[in-house]
Amino acid sequence: MFDTTILLMFFTTSILLALAPGPDNLFVMTQAAQQGRKAGLLVTLGLCSGLLFHTAAVTLGLAALFKASATAFTVLKLSGAGYLLYLAVLSFKAGAETGPLAAADRLSAAALYRRGIIMNITNPKVSIFFLAFLPQFADPSKGHLSAQFLLLGVIFMIATIIIFGAISILAGVFGEHFRKSAFAQKVLNRAAAGIFAGLALKLALAQR
Repeated sequence: MFDTTILLMFFTTSILLALAPGPDNLFVMTQAAQQGRKAGLLVTLGLCSGLLFHTAAVTLGLAALFKASATAFTVLKLSGAGYLLYLAVLSFKAGAETGPLAAADRLSAAALYRRGIIMNITNPKVSIFFLAFLPQFADPSKGHLSAQFLLLGVIFMIATIIIFGAISILAGVFGEHFRKSAFAQKVLNRAAAGIFAGLALKLALAQR
């Protein structure tokens, strides 16, 4: 279906995109620092699962709808912004329990995974990005475009897991030191609230 060179080029590009500062890797870093590397890894899996939605959106033409319809784009982005504001409030009100496992135990694995999914699928700009990005590496002469988009989406997910997983581990180690001090954890929670609020504002102001 694909030439090895094309796949390698796409994978390398995906790695570089995952490394570039953005809302998703900042979200992962914040969650891992605040609740532990396991939390960051679970959120990463949720974000990558959300990429399946965006891959399907490109395949089915939904991304084109978000790009063409101001109403659809606005409804989805405001839903995402509202969810991020909700997380900001939770972080601001969070207590300052100390200990290596105290913060990580607050949310179940399912809740953390769900956070990642919601964060990803409520950002219509990801679908629009995929709409512009994936077709550049697809070739109708190589087979059905839907199958090609799916393969490219999976490769992008793998690249994201590698980079975001590394971010989760590093941020988790950093956050573990903060969780040993009630004051430091309170500062971390306030910083997380500020980051979530900033991401919400950025998403709310996003243009197609």
